[in-house]
Amino acid sequence: MYTTLKEVTKTAEALNFTVGAFNTHNLEMLPSMLRAAKEMGAPIIIQTSIDTAKYIGYDVLVNVVKTIADHELVDAVLHLDHARDFDEIKAAIDSGYSSVMYDGSHLPFKENILKTRAVVEYAHAHGVSVEGELGTIGGTEEGIHVEEDDKVFTRPEDAVEFVAATGVDALAIAIGTNHGQFRSKTEVNVELLKEIHAVVDVPLVIHGGTGVKEEDYPELINNGIRKFNVGTELLVNWTKIAKENFGATEVNKSLRHNVIPSNEAIKEIVKHKIGLFMNTKAPTAIGK
Repeated sequence: MYTTLKEVTKTAEALNFTVGAFNTHNLEMLPSMLRAAKEMGAPIIIQTSIDTAKYIGYDVLVNVVKTIADHELVDAVLHLDHARDFDEIKAAIDSGYSSVMYDGSHLPFKENILKTRAVVEYAHAHGVSVEGELGTIGGTEEGIHVEEDDKVFTRPEDAVEFVAATGVDALAIAIGTNHGQFRSKTEVNVELLKEIHAVVDVPLVIHGGTGVKEEDYPELINNGIRKFNVGTELLVNWTKIAKENFGATEVNKSLRHNVIPSNEAIKEIVKHKIGLFMNTKAPTAIGK
């Protein structure tokens, strides 16, 4: 079923797990992601950047996700990730995206609140969920680079005010993760997460999930992380396998033979991540 971020995170909160949010960079890898979620019996969030949405087409992405979700009987969300342009956010909502993120983390606090609230008002009027961001996450995301020295961790007191003033359905927080990190792993600030979770009553989101150690997942989930972004790991593995196959192929061989192995790798990564995100060793907890 095609659904919203608010709905899948509500289920995740009730059953104490996190929903995997996976970035698709082309149309080819998308069916494998959705079928992986079906096989795991879990909801999934499909994310796109603005550039990917423009490359494939907003309407095309909406129709493909809806069709496969209905056919495969999997709960799926289509989410616009890290958007700063109101016109692009509106285009996604008007095309049928069920979730959007307004990233005002680079703005002064009050401006972030006001612009996020404007997005929330439009999105909620159309039945669409909204994720906001507070604090700055390091690394590079779609050409936007944040230096290590420019990272700003999320302050619990700011998170309380931000959530109350904007009405967001989920909040991305900065606790030490980095976009684009895949050669090493980071040390997340779990104590800060606990402080934020204790005072904020909306689902919390991890960005830069590829750089998070898998052994840290349970503690993050048990302290309110309900959406967990994974993008770089998928991109790196899809591209690596595609390069190997395209480099060895004959020019008159069907391209699908080069792409299918990459898609299968994506499917296995998504299944592996979802298996960890389900947090099966932890007791079920209704609410906090």
